[in-house]
Amino acid sequence: MTAPILRTLPELRAMTRPWQLAGETIGVVPTMGALHDGHLSLVAVAKDVCDRVIVTIFVNPRQFNNPEDLENYPRTEHEDAKKIDRFEVDGLWVPDGEQMYPRSFATTVSVTGLTDVMEGAHRPGHFDGVATVVTKLFTQTSATDAFFGEKDFQQLLVVRRMAADLDLPITVHGCPTIRDIDGLALSSRNLLLSDRARTVAPRLHEEMGGIAAGLAAGDAFCALRAAAVDRLEKAGFSEVEYLALHAQDDLAQLDAPTRTARLFAAARLAGVRLIDNIAV
Repeated sequence: MTAPILRTLPELRAMTRPWQLAGETIGVVPTMGALHDGHLSLVAVAKDVCDRVIVTIFVNPRQFNNPEDLENYPRTEHEDAKKIDRFEVDGLWVPDGEQMYPRSFATTVSVTGLTDVMEGAHRPGHFDGVATVVTKLFTQTSATDAFFGEKDFQQLLVVRRMAADLDLPITVHGCPTIRDIDGLALSSRNLLLSDRARTVAPRLHEEMGGIAAGLAAGDAFCALRAAAVDRLEKAGFSEVEYLALHAQDDLAQLDAPTRTARLFAAARLAGVRLIDNIAV
């Protein structure tokens, strides 16, 4: 079954209204397209959990603080639709900029605290853009459940906080990071890596695993971090923006895993920004 592609809000609401009246659960998988197996794993979980499933594809300009990054972001709508076909979802919501942000649009959703570190510190305004577009996607689709990957773990926490604070009647599910066989976390941005850079990229996850092992052995995080950054730079990473240990619940920065913690990283390789996180 080929899912209908919906491009206007009246079309979308005409589709979801009967589902609501029937008391059916509606799952939404928000994406920016360029779909890979990580996205498709979210679709598979949504199909298992919900009566109806909508996949959204919208490259959100408000979460890019670099115009060049927005311009270069992969756009593969035709290929994405074919990848989703086998899951028999109920609809693809593919709005344009005017549908999402009409000329009179004047509202921003902002989450404080969780956005002060890591991606929030390095990409000013990024999470305002995420929180705003996700709020709109939740209300537009009338979703009862939403599915996000743990690769963007900080984003997952921000979305959960936003939904709770605004009393949105939705359950936000976090799903495990999907990786290639060499450990690289799947990401749409991986399409931008050259062949040579792609062979180097798994080093980021490898070094993070080494730090986790060192922490388990009682080694000091500061020394483990310094050595890992040095090796990454020698391997070809031009910049390690952060390689940090944070509490899993509130993202408080830690010097040691004295609480349930995760290790987070962002680094640039051949002009492509890669992020990852693992539990420690």
